[in-house]
Amino acid sequence: MEPIKTEIVVLGAGPGGYAAAFYAADRGKQVALVEQNPRLGGVCLNAGCIPSKALLHATAIMREAKVSAARGIELGQPRVDIEKLRAWKESILDKLGQGIKTLAQKRAVRLVHGRGHFEDSQTLRVETGEGQQFIKYDKAIIAVGSKPAMPSAFDLGNPRIMTSTEALELPEVPRDLLVVGGGYIGMELGTVYATLGSNVVVLEALPSILAGVDADLVRPVTRAAQKLFKEIRLNTKVVKMATAGKQIKVTTQAGDGQRDELYDGVLVSVGRAPNYIDLGLQNTGVTKDDRGFIKCNAQQRTDDPHIYAVGDVNGGTLLAHRATREGRIAVEAILGEPSAFVDIVIPAVVYTDPEVAWCGLTETEAKQKNIEVEVAKFLWGASGRALTLDRTDGLTKLIIEPETERLLGVGITGAGAAELISEGVLAVEMGATARDIADAVHPHPTLSESLMEAAESFYGTATHTLSKPGGM
Repeated sequence: MEPIKTEIVVLGAGPGGYAAAFYAADRGKQVALVEQNPRLGGVCLNAGCIPSKALLHATAIMREAKVSAARGIELGQPRVDIEKLRAWKESILDKLGQGIKTLAQKRAVRLVHGRGHFEDSQTLRVETGEGQQFIKYDKAIIAVGSKPAMPSAFDLGNPRIMTSTEALELPEVPRDLLVVGGGYIGMELGTVYATLGSNVVVLEALPSILAGVDADLVRPVTRAAQKLFKEIRLNTKVVKMATAGKQIKVTTQAGDGQRDELYDGVLVSVGRAPNYIDLGLQNTGVTKDDRGFIKCNAQQRTDDPHIYAVGDVNGGTLLAHRATREGRIAVEAILGEPSAFVDIVIPAVVYTDPEVAWCGLTETEAKQKNIEVEVAKFLWGASGRALTLDRTDGLTKLIIEPETERLLGVGITGAGAAELISEGVLAVEMGATARDIADAVHPHPTLSESLMEAAESFYGTATHTLSKPGGM
């Protein structure tokens, strides 16, 4: 095949890659987009954000049906058709993947399906179904994402030991499921499987699930999970796993004691690793940090002047929307514009039930960095809208700079927190003050009022709760 010559080649068609490719094309650049998966969208669309949210929504309906009897509405026991549920989930992925492909074609982005390998800093070899395709380029953007980490001690080659990738395929609903890791992936998928009928046990090596998130935001999630799951064990490690017939024998340790248990399935969710194996980085000037992620600066430039890196592959917070923003920054840097990933507010969301979302400075980070802050809170038990939803388990908190009253961070736990956090992002990004939020009229009754009332509580004037002036 004749070599392809292009101005920019983007390796990986996930949220960072296709966003960069489309933006570059919109800015008049000639672009080639390389992806080894037949369906575009990367991990997020195929084995992450989208399928997990589809399953979380489906199972949320089941949980809602279960509690509706208290409202005088009895829906009976839900019957789950796993094949149909799986097909529905796949139809969403197909529709989105086709949409990305169409957008690429409309923008004249050249799609090359296959596995890429750097021959040198300006040549990419792609192993396609038709043979080797070489691409000559001026600049490259690496956006190959990450993959679930699987410690070698757990990697027995047994399909009953899953990562998030396999778990999202819904191979079956195991009667007894062990989730190793109480981070956001373990808690989200644990919620899905517990609702579908698994007896879920979560093991977390640290003293809390969702480590790093403010304790008051985590507390409602812990309470709900303790009701839904069979058990949550903290300060507990997995020593080893072994195949035992049709089950997995797991040896765990808490303190000085060990115990052996049998499970029908194990979900390992202990982090993610950069997905650049056999990428040929050794043939370029790209370097890695001490954690194995690609090193790049605020303009996404690697140590090779021809190559940029965005998204999970360069570490940081492994979030799709961060990758998308970095993809645009990389393109702007290639265009010679002074764009950089500096002081950008990136929200984080855990789609448990209830959801947790935060942005900017957290209370935990403020304490660690000795930053003086004041915290204003509004408990959803005083929210009329939360009561109508039977979701009073929420909390909204504002992290405020005392002298200026500027919002430094926002945290929300509760139903729909993922949708509510964007107001917090806008407020922190624009340097809004607590007074700005308090004076902005919010519709009643809504959950969004909780931000206004949290701000009002800072001044001691919240309508639906008693609060002290100067924060709570």
